[in-house]
Amino acid sequence: MITDPWFYAAAIPAVLITAISKGGFGGGLGLLGVPMMALVIAPQQAAAILLPILCLMDLVGLWSFRGKGHRHSLKTLLPAAAIGIIFGALTFKYFSADHIRIIVGLIAVTFALNFWLKPKNREPKTPSRMRGSFWGAIAGFTSFGVHAGGAPLNAYLLPLKLAKYDYVGTTIIFFATVNFIKLVPYTLLGQFTYETLTTAATLAILAPIGVLLGVRLHHKISDVWFYQICYSFLFLMGIKLLFDAFF
Repeated sequence: MITDPWFYAAAIPAVLITAISKGGFGGGLGLLGVPMMALVIAPQQAAAILLPILCLMDLVGLWSFRGKGHRHSLKTLLPAAAIGIIFGALTFKYFSADHIRIIVGLIAVTFALNFWLKPKNREPKTPSRMRGSFWGAIAGFTSFGVHAGGAPLNAYLLPLKLAKYDYVGTTIIFFATVNFIKLVPYTLLGQFTYETLTTAATLAILAPIGVLLGVRLHHKISDVWFYQICYSFLFLMGIKLLFDAFF
């Protein structure tokens, strides 16, 4: 198990932020989890430690938002995400964490700025199999490398302007499925070691606490503020990823 106190100084807030985000805000700010932990350990090791914890968060989230979710979108997004995960596993040794950070960071910043700069009375977009398949595949690919699927997923979901319960329920179902699928290639690629698993077990107690806190905050925020917060998270995580990639 990792014993470096500086690691826990970064990992504890990273896990809590990720859990709160997944529990109430669509997982947007959770993308900061790996970059925060990567301040003190390798990004690949950070991703391996975080994945079992994410799976635990997903189980709590699935229970909290049971019966919610946009089925039409999930039927399009999930098969595409599986393809993205397979592509991520096959190209794992060719793409660095910085390559993925740049891709996701650009997507996040672009879509947040698009939301703020366009007229506010825009009609919700209708679900599209083509757009859903594209963004679902990108989300699966970027999620595989550094658990950074939130920005591509939001690029598809947020313009639909779903009710916040359905939006959060959709993200929880999507990432629960994606994260449990990722356990297989992570195991085959040797990402899970005794050190990563024992460290993950130590941090796991924070997962249900953070998710349930996120659920409580979710119920206290209006739809207008909810989407403002989601896009703000999207923008901040994009800037963070681009900064990490270039500096």
